[in-house]
Amino acid sequence: MKVLVINAGSSSLKYQLIETNDNSVIAKGLCERIGIDGKFTYKPAKGEKLDAVDRPMKDHKDAIKYVLDALVDSKNGVIKSMKEIDAVGHRIVHGGEKFAHSVKLDNEVLATIESLNDLAPLHNPANLIGVRACMEIMPNTPMVGVFDTAFHQTMPEEAYLYGVPYEDYKELMIRRYGFHGTSHLYVSGRAVAMMGKKSAEGTKVITCHLGNGSSITAVKDGKSIDTSMGFTPLEGVPMGTRTGSMDPAVVTYLMEKKNLDIKGVNTYMNKKSGMLGISGVSSDFRDLGKGAEEGNARCEVALKSFAYNVKKYIGAYAAAMNGVDAIVFTAGVGENDRGMREMILKGLDYLGVEVDFDYNMNCPRGEEVEISKKSSKVRVFVIPTDEEMVIAQDTARLAR
Repeated sequence: MKVLVINAGSSSLKYQLIETNDNSVIAKGLCERIGIDGKFTYKPAKGEKLDAVDRPMKDHKDAIKYVLDALVDSKNGVIKSMKEIDAVGHRIVHGGEKFAHSVKLDNEVLATIESLNDLAPLHNPANLIGVRACMEIMPNTPMVGVFDTAFHQTMPEEAYLYGVPYEDYKELMIRRYGFHGTSHLYVSGRAVAMMGKKSAEGTKVITCHLGNGSSITAVKDGKSIDTSMGFTPLEGVPMGTRTGSMDPAVVTYLMEKKNLDIKGVNTYMNKKSGMLGISGVSSDFRDLGKGAEEGNARCEVALKSFAYNVKKYIGAYAAAMNGVDAIVFTAGVGENDRGMREMILKGLDYLGVEVDFDYNMNCPRGEEVEISKKSSKVRVFVIPTDEEMVIAQDTARLAR
């Protein structure tokens, strides 16, 4: 089955066409600067690549048309007609408590997703724009929504509740939701397979999705029982530009001392803090590593702070699960920053973690590898995430 995977942002649209029978990516690309001047990237598995070509796109409908035109192009297309696209899978950030699984999309479901827009005002409306654009152009093609929050709907009440009046949880939906769910689902499943287990039953895995946005999840018996991101993706470890968890009284203090309104303090916490705020240099971990090597003390402490906070979550989740069988690193930093992995893993010997740090520094990138020693009681894996494949497989299952 051929599934078109769509990940729509407010002014961008990522896409992949995937053959789910063998999990092969037939083509992929990106539409950027939608509504501005428009940039279009198209990369088929075979044929000519178009890299950041200027394409005027006034809206997401225009972007979808460019994607479909490229896929059926007589010279570099990968399918003969749109009829070969069996279904479209859409990444949707927030499903609240309404969606614990992926669902087929219709007008009733879209209205329910729209009712959750206050929980993800920057993401859900953009995701819905992409869905509606596809529905208009491909009215007879099944559409499926796959939610970032769905995997974490298995958390027990004691893990997702905050210390606010229970009535506000029920009426205002204030609770921990968690994000990066498709990534945590994928890599925890791969870890179980790499451990040689036939099922996830009885396994305890801690997954570390580390990038500009980062989250750590405790996965017990294949189910999420706790995760570091919360009501929004702001909670957890300090990230590229996000504060991570802090005393909530800091918010009102900042508003008073810096004369910030609600929008101003949100920008402060989401866009000006984290690694960028601590270092004063960059939100990019590569820049911070270079700065630390050159003797920039603030870059060094930013990296140490990040590693320290990730390590704390690993310890907490080992306690929550009464042990851990495997620790997984994934996403941009987790997969590629060998030095950061070493900083996080050093000092976890009390858990029975023994890492081959020489191999960690020299292991291949872009591949599934184990960096723990054979004698290690806890296995440590580096597993490239593949959220698009999760979306494609869920979409194919529901479309059938």
